Amino acid sequence: MLRAAVRGLKGLRGPAGRRRRSGAGSADGGPREPRAPRIYTKTGDAGFSSTFTGERRPKGDRIFEALGATDELSSAIGLAGEFSSEKGHTFVEQLHKVQCMLQDVGSNIATPLSSAREAHLKRTSFGEGPVLELERWIDGYCEQLPPLRTFILPSGGKSSAALHFSRAVCRRAERCVVPLVQAGEADPNVAKYLNRLSDYLFVLARYAAMKEGKEEKIYIKPEP
Repeated sequence: MLRAAVRGLKGLRGPAGRRRRSGAGSADGGPREPRAPRIYTKTGDAGFSSTFTGERRPKGDRIFEALGATDELSSAIGLAGEFSSEKGHTFVEQLHKVQCMLQDVGSNIATPLSSAREAHLKRTSFGEGPVLELERWIDGYCEQLPPLRTFILPSGGKSSAALHFSRAVCRRAERCVVPLVQAGEADPNVAKYLNRLSDYLFVLARYAAMKEGKEEKIYIKPEP
């Protein structure tokens, strides 16, 4: 996710930060096809990677830990979306939008406020709007669900179980981001978004089970 976020923000650039011109002339005077970026860059072979602000930090830095967690979250949601699409669920478009928002979350995380300039902040700020949108979605689904009277175990069919798994990954992503927010390195709305997102995924998992007519398994205290 960091590579996608940083490349998306910086674009393709040549020496001295100059943007490469697609269609520039070739050696024989004809048009040159734009060159696709290589998947491998070798810049991280020594165990360091770059933030959007240009800092080189160890890959074990908590910024990259948070980026990795949000990347894993997007992958988990993608899998849940595929299962849900097979069942014809209409909320699949919402999941796709969430994945797009997680790219913006990654851009904000990859731009530590301690080294960000105003130009960086304008491109990677994360507002409250997405948080409020999740809350509206949550309220809409909750109105359709039966009351929650006991602990629910991840279950209820493939769509529901995959959404529960995504929720658990989301909680971990939130735990990775909170220290960055507390240190003043990331926008507080990023942590709020992940917090609401885990609630959204929980409610959506229940909704998927209900729509598919699948039974949600509940916690039963084992006999001593």
